[in-house]
Amino acid sequence: MYEGKIIKFYREKSQLTQEQLGRGICSDTHISKIERGSTEYSPEIITFLSKRLQIDISLEAIRLKNIRTRLHYWHDVIIEQLFEEMAMLYEELEQEPLIQLSDYQPLYNLLKARYYLMHNQADKAYKVIKIFHKDVQQLPLYESNLYKHVMGMYYMAKQEYLKAIDTLTAIVHEDYNNPEYYYHLASAYHAIQSPVMAYFYAEKSLAFFKGINSFLRIIDAEMLMLIQVKDEKSRDFKETIRRFEKLIQSCDICQAPVRKARVLHNLAYEYMRRENYKLASKYYQQSMNLKEKKTGGYLLSLEGYIRSCLHGNLLPSEELMQITKDGLALAKKLKEIFYMHLLQLLLLLIQNREQEYHLYLSDIALPKFRESGNTYLIQNSEKELFAFYMKTNQPDKALEIANIVLNKVN
Repeated sequence: MYEGKIIKFYREKSQLTQEQLGRGICSDTHISKIERGSTEYSPEIITFLSKRLQIDISLEAIRLKNIRTRLHYWHDVIIEQLFEEMAMLYEELEQEPLIQLSDYQPLYNLLKARYYLMHNQADKAYKVIKIFHKDVQQLPLYESNLYKHVMGMYYMAKQEYLKAIDTLTAIVHEDYNNPEYYYHLASAYHAIQSPVMAYFYAEKSLAFFKGINSFLRIIDAEMLMLIQVKDEKSRDFKETIRRFEKLIQSCDICQAPVRKARVLHNLAYEYMRRENYKLASKYYQQSMNLKEKKTGGYLLSLEGYIRSCLHGNLLPSEELMQITKDGLALAKKLKEIFYMHLLQLLLLLIQNREQEYHLYLSDIALPKFRESGNTYLIQNSEKELFAFYMKTNQPDKALEIANIVLNKVN
């Protein structure tokens, strides 16, 4: 079975016809049958063919058989987010020619798409994913569910959270031994302001990460669980801060600056929602300093930093305006449409262009927020517009917003 595939691969690589390869050994018809695996053949013939192709057939067969094991190990490394080892395996597998003829090419391509998503290369990932769209029903069970997982992550990268939830909940858990997807499902529910579901799936992912002793991912899950309970009025804010500080300490121990940046960002948000804009801006800035500048994550913390500085009157308007313009230019360069809208809105606020701000919010930004399913931004935008329409004596528009809100409640 393996020998025939290997013979064909190296024959074509050597640009030999079946007749040229078999000359003096066997007929081209017999070569064809060997390559298709449709005939018996003697070990001597394989030995002669291998010598002509200048390969060690036994070593090549072992390499081919081990591909699936190596791919699953790569997946484990991706799950644990061990970036250096992940990159080494990527380079190694990219140089593995036998993947092209193995039965595991779909698994390899799906994992490669995951790898791209881990490196904020959503468009590059999609080019790989889309080759499966028409034939997804033909994939083996594991690969079929991995496809759903990768698509869910792609939708998350594009801020299409409702699509992400629909895709991730379609995974058949019994056929896919990777409960890590619970974490991505929790993240999607968090994005649409569904704390009960987010906490539920984050807790399930935490159990998985503890089971595989992945301390980095344990931090991820605990962070997600912590920010779901932030609105419990009975909760002592000092205890919340203590848990944030513990997570920051864990990040330092694990030498995990990426995770530390996330924790700092969420701590900044906790201070901003309590209108402590000075501390909010401090932690947003610390988060930004740990992030790669040309990323959506950097823009997210930048938006929080600008907003906290604006509400707290912490910077002169001219300086704040320039920071916002620089951020908007970066968002455009990165084609981060979501952050382009957020920063454009902030720029209009800083410039005191209230009428234009609300027009942009209603006609451009809010439809995009609704498309993504970002409940937090949708609700805040609708509240702002309702208050503005009431203040400016536009009862019809105010009623339209109120009806939309009431229909969602019902």
